[in-house]
Amino acid sequence: MARDAQRTPRDLEHSRARYRGSMTRPLAVVDSGDSLACLVRLRDALDGEGPAVLFRGGGVNPVATAPLEVEKRIALVVETSGSTGTPKRVALSADALLASAAASNGALGEPGQWLLALPVHYIAGINVLARSLATGVNPVSVAPGRMDARTVLDAVARMTEKVRLTALVPAQLGRLLDEADEDAALRDALAGFSRILVGGQATPTPLVDRARAHGWRITRTYGSSETCGGVVYDGRPIGQSTVRIVDGRIELGGPTLAEYYLGDPERTARTFVEHDEHRWYRTDDAGELVDGVLRVTGRIDDRIVSGGVKVRLGDVERVVREQPGLADAVVVAGPHPEWGEVPVAVTTGHPDLVALRRSVGAVLGPEARPDRVLTIAELPLLSSGKPDRLAIAALVAARG
Repeated sequence: MARDAQRTPRDLEHSRARYRGSMTRPLAVVDSGDSLACLVRLRDALDGEGPAVLFRGGGVNPVATAPLEVEKRIALVVETSGSTGTPKRVALSADALLASAAASNGALGEPGQWLLALPVHYIAGINVLARSLATGVNPVSVAPGRMDARTVLDAVARMTEKVRLTALVPAQLGRLLDEADEDAALRDALAGFSRILVGGQATPTPLVDRARAHGWRITRTYGSSETCGGVVYDGRPIGQSTVRIVDGRIELGGPTLAEYYLGDPERTARTFVEHDEHRWYRTDDAGELVDGVLRVTGRIDDRIVSGGVKVRLGDVERVVREQPGLADAVVVAGPHPEWGEVPVAVTTGHPDLVALRRSVGAVLGPEARPDRVLTIAELPLLSSGKPDRLAIAALVAARG
């Protein structure tokens, strides 16, 4: 546990006894604005000292919108808005969270101090807290608001350990890279980190190449709230996590899996399945295993039929993002009077459409070429930092 908040075995046994006679425990909705306070609340939830927790941003957390109690085995509830679906409340046990922290710390090697750059109502931010509790070193938080060179350098200056780690989403990585190109202090500070985890969505290869050219040690991660965050690092499962492909769909197994979705047994039954006495989480992602390395190829539901030909939007998006200045691009389906549906690229960049169509067509064939590009000032994002694909698709539909 954290160095300033360790408990003796007698303390832990006394706290666990509080709920021993009950099948449930309280669920506390906690404002995620104070990350160190959240660290304490998560610690108490994991060791049994306090109630289970649901971290929520925004400053106002009406308890009436969440259950007052959960099963005793549940330590954490994570609300996910979902990039293409309806909101979910993912129920996670203390064992799953601690297994995730142990797997990550084991994969990363020497324990260190974490720079917390993600909100703690997001599973990647919660994981930073859990890993910090497991190693006994408190994290250092980047100041709230838009992350930039100044806020990162201020936070790094407060770090006390030699081994430094952090977790980012691709949008943050891209923003820091743009600043690091002109800021040697930021470039060198991040080059001093032992590992920078990047996940939450597909990370374009050019973005990773730019970071590595600066000496930044990047690891791509793959996972979700249902797996306590990233359980695949650079294509390989960590800890006791396992990966399999069933009919083109990625399924994940191991001790980090969520228990269920609160109040949604039907979705739970569809999503968590058992096979050969093992439990699996059925993702919405398509993928393949090549020599034991996982490659995510897109979403199961991202196929469109354009002029009678099937096109996978995830493949189109991957190629589009590899073009200069388009690392933030999102590809969604757009209406077309002749072909029915066509790929449409949405970005803050200003690409040459002819050149972009040529690049995509050379890799994926003519039917995959984006029909048009929609340039907007800022991409709609979810609280997790992922693109809000539903909002982006609505923009494309509104503009025809």
